[in-house]
Order: sequence, then structure tokens, then C-alpha cells
Amino acid sequence: MKKRMLALVFACFMLTLPLTACGGNASNSTGADAAAQQEEAPQPPDLTGEWVQVNSDSEDSYQTATITADTITVNWNAPDTTALYWAGSFEAPTTADEPYSWDSANDTEQTANALLASPDETKTFTYEDGQISYSVSAMGVTTTVKLEKK
Repeated sequence: MKKRMLALVFACFMLTLPLTACGGNASNSTGADAAAQQEEAPQPPDLTGEWVQVNSDSEDSYQTATITADTITVNWNAPDTTALYWAGSFEAPTTADEPYSWDSANDTEQTANALLASPDETKTFTYEDGQISYSVSAMGVTTTVKLEKK
């Protein structure tokens, strides 16, 4: 009788051993996955590409911007018309911190003969929450333009 009881206890122990081992591995795996997710640092946003104004008072008149690796070009847009407003330098963000701002130096070779171009030597652009914003002054009125990536 003792042999049967001992055999039964041993059999139960052997059956539960694999379950215990699996449970231990699963929690270790989950812990490792969580640690890996925490170690991944947020990446800086990629601002290159086409941008369009989202806060224009007119559907027909708005600004667009094109950002390359090292330049930003901003245009006034109206039906059948495009005019240069800004051509300058662009400095890509190196961290994911927001807001991100950079001072763009005016490329006067491009803007000198553009009638609607800004005469400013530099212009400050700010990226935050998926939008680029900057101040525009024309005819004595200053407004903040907000762009979103297309």
C-alpha cells in the first residue's frame, strides 16, 4: 500500500514539474520583453517632406513647406499662383524632445528678388505635437502659421 501511495505521489510530482517549469519561463520571458521595451529610446521625428498650412482663414490661400535634409522652403499658395516666402537652412532634431526649435538662416540668393519673401535674416521654426509653427508678418499684420505633414 505504501508503495502504491509513494508511486502515486511521485507520478503527481512528475506531472506537475513540466507545468511549473513552463510557468517560470513565461514570467521570465514577459519580464525580458518589458525590459526591452523600456530600453528602446524614442526616436527623433523625421520632419523632411511636404507640409501644408492647417490654420488658414481661406481655403484658396495658404502656405506650404518642403523640408529636405538641410533646407526649408515655404511658399504662398493661391489658385494658379505660387510665390516664395522663405528659403533657408534646416537643422534636423537629434532627440525626441518637444518642442523642438531651430533658427533658419535666410538664403538671400533665393529670396532677394521674390516680392512676397520675408526680409528677415533668420526665422524661428518650432515643431510640437505633429505641427510646425512660425510667425509671418505681412502688411503690418503678424500671425502664427501652423503646418502639418501631408
